[in-house]
Amino acid sequence: MNLSQLSSDLDKAFASLADPTRRAILERLTHEGEVAVGELAERFPTSLTAVIKHIDVLCDAGLVRRTRRGRNVCCSLVPAPMAEAKAWLERNLAFWNSSFDRLGEIVDGDKE
Repeated sequence: MNLSQLSSDLDKAFASLADPTRRAILERLTHEGEVAVGELAERFPTSLTAVIKHIDVLCDAGLVRRTRRGRNVCCSLVPAPMAEAKAWLERNLAFWNSSFDRLGEIVDGDKE
């Protein structure tokens, strides 16, 4: 995977996580595994069409996979993009923690 593809994948993952409904869908799939679209939609105060649009965004980001089970369309979590996002966050967290540690040392030095 090249750098521009990684950046695009991260952009899609983080953009999809920006919405609370999409985060709730991911949370449910994390705990329950494969869930029918209709069952996912029942828990939200929006229309089935709106939930399907949220699922479309999650699928486009590679976070969710849809499969047909008879008459039902089911969704399941795809963990790989989240692992990439987590790795990115951890790399950046290390940088910020180091920066805050240095800042703390400067502030503590000024107090003495």
